[in-house]
Amino acid sequence: METILSVRDLEVSFHTYAGTVQAVRGVSFDLKKGETLAIVGESGSGKSVTSKAIMRLIPNPPGEITNGEIMFEGKDLAKLSEKEMLKIRGRDIAMIFQDPMTSLNPTMTIYKQIAEGLKQHQGLTGEDAKKRTLELLTLVGIPNPEARLKQYPHQLSGGMRQRIVIAIALACNPKVLIADEPTTALDVTIQAQILELLKDIQQKTGTAIIFITHDLGVVANMADRVAVMYAGRLVEKGTVDEIFYEPRHPYTWGLLGSMPRPTDDRNEALPAIPGTPPNLLDPPKGDAFAPRNPYAMKIDFEKEPPMFQVSDTHFASSWLLHPQAPAVNPPRAIRELALKYRPDSAFAKSFTKGGAE
Repeated sequence: METILSVRDLEVSFHTYAGTVQAVRGVSFDLKKGETLAIVGESGSGKSVTSKAIMRLIPNPPGEITNGEIMFEGKDLAKLSEKEMLKIRGRDIAMIFQDPMTSLNPTMTIYKQIAEGLKQHQGLTGEDAKKRTLELLTLVGIPNPEARLKQYPHQLSGGMRQRIVIAIALACNPKVLIADEPTTALDVTIQAQILELLKDIQQKTGTAIIFITHDLGVVANMADRVAVMYAGRLVEKGTVDEIFYEPRHPYTWGLLGSMPRPTDDRNEALPAIPGTPPNLLDPPKGDAFAPRNPYAMKIDFEKEPPMFQVSDTHFASSWLLHPQAPAVNPPRAIRELALKYRPDSAFAKSFTKGGAE
């Protein structure tokens, strides 16, 4: 598939009274046409900052893109002026934010909020704008769309508001849609409906999606590829099956191991990753995950690992992938997933050799 968006060595910092926070540190990834790329990680890992940097929505001051390229259709978005970005935002790249109530203007009707983008980017007014707005409301599953045009956000439920936010994002048929934890503020039933809606819309429109989330259950159902972030860096990236069934980074093992499963013993405590993420005012030397990593070696505290290539589509930044690294067995939950779904893989076979736990 053709690459539509390419991020290379992206660095974003925030200048605060306490010092400079290095929020995103050398992030690189590609987004293909029509695919869904999920960016996952704990709160504070840099997921949302990365997505807002792509949209050039980092407030300056205090934020600043200090390095890197964001290539879209031959243009480096990191170097465009605000006037040039206004032509791209909403038209070519659109964003769905986390909380629909704060994303919508409480003083404007639903029609005016959707029609605003149609007028700005497509020059639609009057009956043409109204017709397109009704099409969008129907597309996102809003019942009785005609009656919604004169309503205000507070008159709608949380799920309906999020559908309106999606309609606004889709108004100009964007080529890239960034969804920043779009279901966090919703209950699980509405979450499932919104996720199903996004999948359905993608099939109909062919829009490429960057999906930001901390919920790996969502990733399993939504993503084609996954990028795992920790402390402002990408530590692993691959297809959804590679990340779930052949993960290579200890941080990914921790995330997957902490997911509740139907077969888990209710009396057994859910595993958790010990410790807390590092302070990015002063990023640690070596691998930032080393202090929380039960498999850490001396080199992890001294030198940052490069991205090792596992396959054509799978990369991980862990010294455990170095040819001279000792063999280790990942946690039981990870071994069970690999043995169940990838029993013939090199990964599954590697921990039947008696590697250290």
